[in-house]
Amino acid sequence: MSKDFLLEIGLEEMPAKYITASVKQLQERVEKWLAENDLEYKTTEVYSSPRRLSVIVKDLAEKQADRVEESKGPAKKIAKDADGNWSKAAQGFARGQGVDPETLEFREINGVEYIYLEKEVKGAATIDLLPEMRQIITSMTFPVSMHWAAYDLKYIRPIKWLIALFGDQVIPFEITNVTTGNETRGHRFLGGSVTVANPAEYEEALLSQFVVADAAKRKAAIVSQIEEIEAVENWKIPVDEDLLEEVNNLVEYPTVLHATFDEAYLELPEEVLITTMKEHQRYFPVVDEAGKLRPYFITVRNGNHEHLETVAKGNEKVLRARLSDADFFYQEDLKITIDEAVAKLNNIVFHEKLGTLTEKMIRVKKVALIIAEQLHMTDAQKVKIARAADIYKFDLVTNLVGEFPELQGIMGEKYALLQGEDAEVATAIREHYMPTSADGELPQSDIGALLAVADKLETLTGFFCVNIVPTGSADPFSLRRSALGIMRIIQAKNWDIKLLSVLADTVEIERAEGLNTIPSEEVFEQVELFLQNRLRAILSDQQIRHDIIDAVVSAGSNVVPELIERAELLNKNRDAEWFRPTMEALARVVNISKKHQGGEVIIDPSLFENDSEQQLFDAVQKLKQDYPTLIIVDRLRAFAALRTAIDAYFENTLVMSDDEAVRNNRLALLFELASFIKEFAQIEEINVK
Repeated sequence: MSKDFLLEIGLEEMPAKYITASVKQLQERVEKWLAENDLEYKTTEVYSSPRRLSVIVKDLAEKQADRVEESKGPAKKIAKDADGNWSKAAQGFARGQGVDPETLEFREINGVEYIYLEKEVKGAATIDLLPEMRQIITSMTFPVSMHWAAYDLKYIRPIKWLIALFGDQVIPFEITNVTTGNETRGHRFLGGSVTVANPAEYEEALLSQFVVADAAKRKAAIVSQIEEIEAVENWKIPVDEDLLEEVNNLVEYPTVLHATFDEAYLELPEEVLITTMKEHQRYFPVVDEAGKLRPYFITVRNGNHEHLETVAKGNEKVLRARLSDADFFYQEDLKITIDEAVAKLNNIVFHEKLGTLTEKMIRVKKVALIIAEQLHMTDAQKVKIARAADIYKFDLVTNLVGEFPELQGIMGEKYALLQGEDAEVATAIREHYMPTSADGELPQSDIGALLAVADKLETLTGFFCVNIVPTGSADPFSLRRSALGIMRIIQAKNWDIKLLSVLADTVEIERAEGLNTIPSEEVFEQVELFLQNRLRAILSDQQIRHDIIDAVVSAGSNVVPELIERAELLNKNRDAEWFRPTMEALARVVNISKKHQGGEVIIDPSLFENDSEQQLFDAVQKLKQDYPTLIIVDRLRAFAALRTAIDAYFENTLVMSDDEAVRNNRLALLFELASFIKEFAQIEEINVK
């Protein structure tokens, strides 16, 4: 027998961006609990709105299945005395299991007989277990939480009501003086309280009180209504999925309507209009066939179709005020020259330990020009890089960016073009913020990408210089994102940047300004390790095996794309027939070469005692000659081609000869070969078992 089970947590309005993840967490916790308690069920369904997180367990068994438990007791020689009577140990075991000793049996395990008891355990009634839902509710975690009243519980929002209903039976428990029942609450303004007779009636009960509890149905209703307006008005309404998700979690009973704004505001940059509508008002913009904005917008009301004209006018009034402010800020910004704005940056502190934005920009300019030199950029490109570095933060002092921080860089590009700056310089101002997330869009222009790398590397190094580093999950200055961005940009551009060399120069630039609170060598090592860890994350995301990542990253490289290519190549060929014997041969060379005493490597062919020594020597000399010009894949092929010579060498040659001169000569040959292998990867770390 089975029944449906409903668990609803009624709350004050939750932040929209956390609702989807929270109801998923609730579902996962309930399913985990069901599995741990051996309770059979058909499926789980989740429901959510700004004021509720709910899960229904369909066809939940009314009791756990009966099961047989096996218990192992003492060995037979301990369980019975010489006369065959049960010992105190056996009697104690039986008493602990609640059975008569005469029911005990023996079972042989590895030649020794032990007491074994099979006992049937009746499954517990589900209704007796379900009060544990209280712990599921109170154990949930959220990105933001709060205390209320005098309760110790921290939660996303105060709990106002609870439903725990198994069939038509209420499961009793209490949280913060709120007791479970079978009554839910409808729309805050259009509905009221309603009794849920059983879980099957939950959706309909809420719908009668103007709540669409199924988030997927609510979202589908919004999209359907938008499409209907598109058809009637002959408009195009791009539906941003993130905005749709947020709006869907802001309403319980969605009604879509359209409104308008003054066409004169279309003179504002499109990004300003879109940001105002989407980010600040949660409106969907309307565009024409060419994708140009039209003076209309779509909004979603949390309510029914009554008084929609009044609602539209109210939204128009709010947007008009917003756009009026934006227009005022824009016009004021146009009165300021870029150089005037740049001058104001000297009054803005980037960080109390790292100086002003002006001082930061000076440091970034030096780093940018070092990178430009490494990339052999033209003098004309260097002029543009220098100009971009001189002004790239100027829009931070503009009125519009002050009001809409999300437009930083975007408005910088707009204003720069309006004031006659070079298009590549203007683009770099926008692109230097990229990527803005772990998988965000990368800068496309070379100058923008270079400025982004320089800015991020200087930021990273600066904070490490003053001993402000990420700890655990705390990373208030997004240094992990900066490091990951550096690696992703260099990889995407396939730039032959000697990154560690640039890092050393950057550390020196910071030191020259007296920013170091810890030794430069320590800063360099810490930032190098930090960058390596971000590189490991990139390689791991590409499903590259961890031992291969360790082997390649441990070998090090100044050139990021080359390092990534080596890891990808080794990972791609790991299952090839030749891979294992080649890696084993190379690892043997590296391991034995460690016995070399160091110093100058001198190999004397006159000391060779067999043909295999000469053949390996000739092969190593050819590798030494060809190696600098070989591409990565050909270097691996060259190593693979050496395997036969290496195997023959070890088969015919005793490296650790009693003759010191011969021994050192052989170690020198292996040491020279190992130097090329170790530059490619720490082969001995690769698991070929």
